[in-house]
Amino acid sequence: MSTVLPLFRLGDPPEDQACDFIHIETIGSTRDWTIHVHRHRNLFQVLLIERGCGAMTFDAAVNIPFAAPAAILVPATIAHGFRFEPNVTAGWVLTFTEDAAGAMAGQADEAMARLRALAAEPIVPLADGPQLARLSRLCAELSEEHHLARKGHRLAMRGLLALIAVDVVRLAASRARTGSVTLPSGDATVTRLRELVDEFFRRKRQLEFYAEKLGMSVDRLNDHVKRSTGITAGHLIRQRVLSDAKRQLVFTMRPIHEIGEDLAFADPSHFARFFRQQTGIAPHEFRGQRGG
Repeated sequence: MSTVLPLFRLGDPPEDQACDFIHIETIGSTRDWTIHVHRHRNLFQVLLIERGCGAMTFDAAVNIPFAAPAAILVPATIAHGFRFEPNVTAGWVLTFTEDAAGAMAGQADEAMARLRALAAEPIVPLADGPQLARLSRLCAELSEEHHLARKGHRLAMRGLLALIAVDVVRLAASRARTGSVTLPSGDATVTRLRELVDEFFRRKRQLEFYAEKLGMSVDRLNDHVKRSTGITAGHLIRQRVLSDAKRQLVFTMRPIHEIGEDLAFADPSHFARFFRQQTGIAPHEFRGQRGG
């Protein structure tokens, strides 16, 4: 097991400040029907599973089963990997920087906010039918624009990406009405809070810091997040810290005290106490259960 989780780049490699990047490929083009566990620094992915099944790693959870028809949503920085049923699974892997769809007017920005919210539960079951067929056609059209690179293809790709984002959210909303999946809020304040937490969580845990950044009082921020998500802002921050701790325990060989230091805990006992409060077990027990 390596000490650093692989950081993959795609195509003409986008760096941290890359923008307007879109890439699409078929699941069948993946090597040996496997995508080994890795992460992307600033790329969002949508996998459309049209046929077949498999299992995925998502953050610190392993062997999560999925089956067609479904969309799988992977935000930036999240560890992920896939094993597809060989010679059966079919679909698309769409990778992009989040601003690419946002370059279009209309529903694209709201759809991207909803995709980020949906990604808290990465597998979105989809109903088979005309809407799924349309989503498949949009992916095929995007692939054609990507590979032929005709005049105006960048504009066409942005438009197709925006339509795909909107359609995934619509399909998820349709399933939500049947009780099959919950569609989380795409609230702009919660989205911005998550972005700030992603940036500062290693050093900043105080709600006052985030409330000031958002121009809100602590009480108002907590109330807003609670109404939008069902959890407090403090819980959201703690879960982000916990997520990174789990990822390091599973995917690296770093000593536990170093992980605690990286996450700005005062000492190993403080880190262990936090981890046990959130999970019910000690960090070394969590690592042992997952083969670390």
